Amino acid sequence: MRLPWQWLLTITSVASLSQAHASSWNMPVGVTDTSRNIFGLHMTIFWVCVVIGVIVFGVMFYSLFRYRHSKGAKAARFHEHTSVEVLWTAIPILILVGMAVPATATLKNMYDASEADLDIMITGQQWRWRYEYLGEDIAYTSNLSTTREQIRGESDRDEHYLLDVDEPLVLPINRKVRFLMTSDDVIHSWWVPELAVKQDTIPGFINENWVQINEPGIYRGQCAELCGVNHGFMPIVVHAMEEAEFETWLEERKEAAEQEAMGVDREWAIEELMARGEEVYQSICSSCHQGEGQGAPPAFPALAGNEQLINELDWHLDRVINGVSGAAMPAFRNTLNPVEIAAVVTYTRNAWGNETGDTVQPATVAERIAQ
Repeated sequence: MRLPWQWLLTITSVASLSQAHASSWNMPVGVTDTSRNIFGLHMTIFWVCVVIGVIVFGVMFYSLFRYRHSKGAKAARFHEHTSVEVLWTAIPILILVGMAVPATATLKNMYDASEADLDIMITGQQWRWRYEYLGEDIAYTSNLSTTREQIRGESDRDEHYLLDVDEPLVLPINRKVRFLMTSDDVIHSWWVPELAVKQDTIPGFINENWVQINEPGIYRGQCAELCGVNHGFMPIVVHAMEEAEFETWLEERKEAAEQEAMGVDREWAIEELMARGEEVYQSICSSCHQGEGQGAPPAFPALAGNEQLINELDWHLDRVINGVSGAAMPAFRNTLNPVEIAAVVTYTRNAWGNETGDTVQPATVAERIAQ
């Protein structure tokens, strides 16, 4: 007869084999120590439950078969057996304690976000994610990059349909990264299965989580909390790269941010603003106001032919910078930079037949934001 520790060794060995051959029907093994610990714990407890089920149902069916009697047989009389009752109480307690100890250790490790090498603020917004590398002066918004034509079925869809973004979250491998997570509007949930991270982002609260990726690659996830009409358009893409490559990326982003800041002070031609504005509009605004500005009233008013938009520049600029309280229109003062705001306002005032001839300069936007 095998001793308890021998059974545990057998179960752990089977769990390890299952980990190596896990397929899509099971949870992913993942690419972090935490994800692998969770998977190992999951498989160990699964096989413990399988063994318990086999024993319990085996004894039950054996008893039904072995002690069956014909109709009319006299029932046997017997009383409690104290030793057996103590045994079948003690064994489940020991099994539960045996499962609770590694589960508690795993949970403790999952929530220990201290001593991180890099801090990133993740902000959920309808319907995009904003990433800010704290202490690095780098911040950007990640939007769905699937085209409206693909969504409407007017063009071919690739294997990553609704799972691609214009700006992935870039992380180094082998470094502990702490996430500070919040939301600007409603509750979202940042979920990447391969990283074993699923964390709600709640307005007015900051939740913590962390990750240390072991393997470079592209890892995909989605918002996992129903957050409005375009909830399905909030994919997450994480690009994990070697540390040296990450440092190069950081420097390139800082240089790009400096160039962008220099653009605030110069005078932009309307053609430049229109070209940049169309990019921003299709990336940020078209999910609500539609590709040609036709909107989806009453929640998302049309911009094409909108008399108030055409006639009131200050009103238009204020709505983009500060948003609309109590409505789906968010404030973009912290999401877009002055160049992007100036460009998209200029674009929407001159596209789809609006043709106001107005241009808004980034310097004007910067002054309004500073007020």
